[in-house]
Amino acid sequence: MSDVAFDLENPTEEHRMLRQMVRNFVRDVVEPQAEEHDRTGTLNVPLMKQAGELGLLGLTIPEKDGGAGMDAVGAVIVHHELSKSDPGFCLAYLAHAMLFVNNFYYASNEAQRERWLSKVISGEWIGAMGMTEPSSGTDVLGMRTTARREGDGFVIKGHKALITNAVDADVFIVYAKVDGDITTFVVERDAPGFSVGKKTEKMGMRASTLSEFMLEDVFVPAENVLGSVGGGIRNMMRNLEIERLTLAAMSLGIADRCMDIMVRYAADRTSFGKSIAEHGQIQRYIGESFAKTEAARALIYAVARDVGPAKRNRIGTDAAKLFAAPVGKEVADNAMQVLGGWGYCNEYKVERFLRDAKLLEIGGGTLESHQKNLTKELLRMVKQD
Repeated sequence: MSDVAFDLENPTEEHRMLRQMVRNFVRDVVEPQAEEHDRTGTLNVPLMKQAGELGLLGLTIPEKDGGAGMDAVGAVIVHHELSKSDPGFCLAYLAHAMLFVNNFYYASNEAQRERWLSKVISGEWIGAMGMTEPSSGTDVLGMRTTARREGDGFVIKGHKALITNAVDADVFIVYAKVDGDITTFVVERDAPGFSVGKKTEKMGMRASTLSEFMLEDVFVPAENVLGSVGGGIRNMMRNLEIERLTLAAMSLGIADRCMDIMVRYAADRTSFGKSIAEHGQIQRYIGESFAKTEAARALIYAVARDVGPAKRNRIGTDAAKLFAAPVGKEVADNAMQVLGGWGYCNEYKVERFLRDAKLLEIGGGTLESHQKNLTKELLRMVKQD
């Protein structure tokens, strides 16, 4: 037997090196700018380009096509580490690197990769994905955006809302129905009839921008179809798994940072003549937060080992996000309670992490959708026995 202990978070030396590189990037570059972009509600576009220079924007793309060739564990590592400092920027990163780049690559052909891939991997262009609509979020099949065949292409008409990166994006993946079947298109920002609305103000994740966009008879050539006509659901579902897993990793990053803040504060702060860490209620906040954070860590990294472009793990990714998303919010809330009035102020950053954490219970699938998905899959498995 080997004497080398297995490291769940860093199963290979390559993963360990990736984590250290991202930690250095976070310490030196991400952390110093986080407060400013939360305050102004703006995406740090130059920072996204720096992420591209480090190879992070094409993280899950094979090396032969200009990517870093990392797996789902690598994607979890990056989102985990970035969210310890700036979940808002990490959300923009996820929307670009996972919702656009990863989604695009595994549905595209060689000609499409030649046309768009290098631009989005380098950060020259920012990407976004348009699925949610004003009247349908989780109910994807209820989308009203349509694309009708015309000449050698398609004319798209519809309205997308709550789209991360829309304010700053140069290129979009757009889902629309062709003869009732969902199809995936690539649409560039300057396409005639395409317009982006004003920035949507929001509670948290302010360092990523959010907006709606409209398609008023936008013509796209047939070569802008990703995959096959009517194959959009397959593209969407394949990408949802890594999206949910990386969103869960973001919650873990928030929990880790808030754990560190509250433990350090409890160690230094005194009340009624003794350390507040000696009070039973404070111990409860710290102990329960630690236990749930470690449980989330184990689940997320275990599931990540069994997710990939050709490996479906819907039940694992739904479970990871269902469990982890409330953990990030709960640990941030507990940290605020331990810090008291100082937690409510922005000096210790806990209030920002708490605001950011809430989105993870909604975006990429609500908690209720995960509960529904898991129940459906578990019942299906029982019926197959």
